[in-house]
Formats: sequence, C-alpha cells, structure tokens
Amino acid sequence: MLNSKGPLALQIGWRFLRARNNNRFVSFISLSSVVGVALGVTVLILVLSAMNGFERELKDRLLAVVPHAEMTAIDTPIVDWPAMVQSAEAEPGVAAAAPFVLIEGMLQKGDTMKPVALRGVLPKWEKDVSDAHRFMSDSAWNSLSDNQPNLVLGKALATQLGVEVGDRISLLLPRAGAGPLAGYRTRHLTITGLFDLGGEIDRTVAFTNLAAAAELAGMGDGVSGVRIRADNLFEAPQLIRNIGFAQHHPLYLTDWTRTQGHLYSDIQLIRTLTYLVLVLVVAVASFNIICSLVMSVRDKQAEIAILRTMGMGRRGILQSFMVQGALTGLLGCLIGAALGSILAWKLSDLMAALERLFGIRFLSGDIYFIDFLPSELHWQDVASVSLLAFAVTLVATWYPAWQASRLQPAQVL
Repeated sequence: MLNSKGPLALQIGWRFLRARNNNRFVSFISLSSVVGVALGVTVLILVLSAMNGFERELKDRLLAVVPHAEMTAIDTPIVDWPAMVQSAEAEPGVAAAAPFVLIEGMLQKGDTMKPVALRGVLPKWEKDVSDAHRFMSDSAWNSLSDNQPNLVLGKALATQLGVEVGDRISLLLPRAGAGPLAGYRTRHLTITGLFDLGGEIDRTVAFTNLAAAAELAGMGDGVSGVRIRADNLFEAPQLIRNIGFAQHHPLYLTDWTRTQGHLYSDIQLIRTLTYLVLVLVVAVASFNIICSLVMSVRDKQAEIAILRTMGMGRRGILQSFMVQGALTGLLGCLIGAALGSILAWKLSDLMAALERLFGIRFLSGDIYFIDFLPSELHWQDVASVSLLAFAVTLVATWYPAWQASRLQPAQVL
C-alpha cells in the first residue's frame, strides 16, 4: 500500500512535472505560465518601488520646502508675529514655527521675464521649519542672514533667465494699491546662491532676507504670515485650525493637504490599482497553469489509475497534481521577485540612462514636483507580492487536481 501523504506526493508531483516536458505543447503552456507569473510579480515590485520613491521624495523634498501649514494675513501685515510664533510653538504636536514674507512678482534679465514667488525668511528660524538649506550651499544660506537685497533662486529658474551667482537681476513688483494697468516698480537684487530640488519649485520659488522682503513689500516690521512644522504630517490640518482660531488677527489658514495632498492621494490610489492589476495578470497566467494541468491529467490517466490500484488515495493524487502547479507558480514567483528586486534597485539609474540614450525626459519638472523617476525597494513589498502571486497560482491548481483525484481506475484501465 502506498502512503498518500508527505514526501511521496511531492516526489510523484515532481516526476509528473518532469515527465510532461516530453509533450512540447504542454511544456510551452507551462513555460508561458511561469513567464506570466514572473512578469506580474516583476511589474508590481517595480511599480510599488516607484510609488515608495515618489512618497519618499514627496516627504523629503517637496514637503521639506513647502510648509506643513501656514497662517497668512488677509488685509494688513502681522506686526506682533513673535507672539504668534510663540503661541504656535506652544500647541502640542507643533515642532517649530517661523515668520515669512511672501512677494509675487516677475524676475527680469534682459528680454527674459519669469514669474516668481519670493519668500523672505530668517535663516535661524527657517531652519527649524524647512529643510531648504539642504538643497543649497552654506554660503548661499548664510547670505540670507544679511539685511541686504540678496537672492537665492532655483537652479532651473537661473538657467531659464541665463544668470549665475554674483549677477544682478531686476524684480518687477506691482505698485501698491494700484490697478493692473497702473504700472510697476523695479528693484534690483544680487544673486548670492542657487538651490536645486529637481522639480517644479526650482522654477517658481526664490528666497531672500525677511527684512529685505518686508521693505520690498512695504510692510515695515510686519510679515505676511507664520508657517509651522508638525511632528506628524497628517495632524497639520487640525493643528493649524487650533492655532489660527485662537488668534485675533484675520488670517487665511492652509496646509499641505490643500496644496499638495492630491499627490499623496494619487500615489496611494496607484498603489491600490497596482495590486488589482497584479491579481489580474497572475490570474491570466493561472489559466495557463490550469490548462497545462488539465492536459497533464489527460496524459497521466493510466499512471493515476495504477497509483490508485496500488493504494494511493484521492488525497494523494490531489496533492501530487497540486505540487505540479505549486512548483510552476513558485518558480514564476522566485524569478519575478529576483528580477523585480534587481530592476527596482537600479530603476532610477536605468531610467536616467534611457533618458540620455534617447534624449527625452520621462518626467518634466514643469509638470511634476520632481524631474526624475525615484525608486525605493521595500523587502516587505517583495514578500507580500510573491506570497499573493503564489496564493493565486495555488488556488488555480486545485480544480484540475481535484478532477484528477476523481478518476475511476476501473474505467481508465
């Protein structure tokens, strides 16, 4: 009598898998099953790694410069901003607060003009609420401490204007209280540094000293508002409301979820859709596994009947054929996990090489918040994707294996 449990079912399943290689058509279907599963796993690991990279860059680059939340004066400048900063920092969950002056104007060099959002900051305070200093040189950051009309602008914007460090540039500002046809006033600033985030902000934002910006805007000792940095990004909307509602100055309250929240939502949506796509891709590959097992059952009817007459039960036959499908799915998962991990590890470099080779840009800094394809491989993603794909292929093997276990030995023989 044959024992239908344990290693025997595994050995018979392995022998059936090797034996069906003699049938070229069945082998082709089996190979396509492996390729399909491997392709699905590879693609999902790549997409998830890219989504992880986008999420990392969103937090480390964009939200390093974009305020977590800010209070902006509606009509008149905020003169008592030190008290407002102190009030904000006293709120539980707020890491730091800092004043700023915001000026919107046009930078002009020769015949070239570009719009800019000029931020006046105090470097000592700004360093606590922003990581902008990480993307520029120390000399550029320290130049913002001087009460001089110094300017630090994005590298991409400097390229568009054709300027370099040390050049003087004109800032065109609308006349205070005047209509759109009343003309503008011109101020000259010296470029003391460049910053490079690698995205849209490089083309739209510039920094100067707080006092210089307040003088340009005619605010005297006032500021445009106060920005905060939260310990937890997702608590910023509630924190800014708690702080803003306690102030007596008319304020406009905003946070990163209003200005950049759609990016985070898009990343999470794509991540969810990617899992759905994986299930569909692996499901298609599983149909090939089903077909190959059905054909294998038809080819092995005599062997099944002999095994049954020798004492192997239906459970043993079921396990033997499930081993075939499981080994096929496992091979596809292992190949896909290895290939996906290698490609995801070097995805940024591969995309940069393709951009240089074909002379194109896959991500434009004019449209996206970064101008390169980031990637961050998480081994948890590799494990979860592989297990999910293997589970789908294992489910697909059950029906043909069950049909094999129902064969009647007397009818076959």
